[in-house]
Amino acid sequence: MDTDLVLTVGILLLVLSIPSLLSAWAENRAPRMGAIMAITALGMISSALIYSPGGYTFQEVPGVILKTVMRVFG
Repeated sequence: MDTDLVLTVGILLLVLSIPSLLSAWAENRAPRMGAIMAITALGMISSALIYSPGGYTFQEVPGVILKTVMRVFG
């Protein structure tokens, strides 16, 4: 898998885990699904950062996400 795609999916998964974590916190229950999603997302993001040849800077991330989305839907 391409590191750009892994980074994009990891960021999307991390963003989607936030509502699940907040919902579990508000209802005083264990955030199992949100925690699994967040840990998976952090693993994907860190592996993309490690295995990318040049690495990523914060300025490159929006361009990488846009390029990946355009490649998938374009």
